[in-house]
Amino acid sequence: MTKVLFCHGAPDRLQGAAAWLALNAAPGRTQSATVVYAPDREIADRLDRLLWTHPATGFLPHCRVDSKLADETPILIAASLDTAPQHQCLLNLSNELPPAFSRFDDLVEIISVDDAVRLPARDRVKFYRDRGYDIRFRDLQKEPL
Repeated sequence: MTKVLFCHGAPDRLQGAAAWLALNAAPGRTQSATVVYAPDREIADRLDRLLWTHPATGFLPHCRVDSKLADETPILIAASLDTAPQHQCLLNLSNELPPAFSRFDDLVEIISVDDAVRLPARDRVKFYRDRGYDIRFRDLQKEPL
């Protein structure tokens, strides 16, 4: 069953996502391939630009799910999960329940302090909890990435 991690309290959702992706890709960690679900084109474009400069001394290898390099790239940005490969981890940057999330081993939700992001996340927590998913929480105000 999919394990769910809510990283909440991020001052900025995309910065939080980039920090989580960098932590996941850190040397010495067992890196899991990650699909980033970003159906909003503006969010996907902003994340794409951000990952070219994050961390400040480098970049995180990534591409769009429909790129020719998708098979050899550890981070894929997807507007739809219909064509996304089944990777170990799904990072949700949508305010909706990601479709077919249960085919991933892990689901990560980055939740900012913005009510437009925070309030819909509560509904997703309830959805996952009501269905018996293992949910963990990380308060980014107390334990930054």
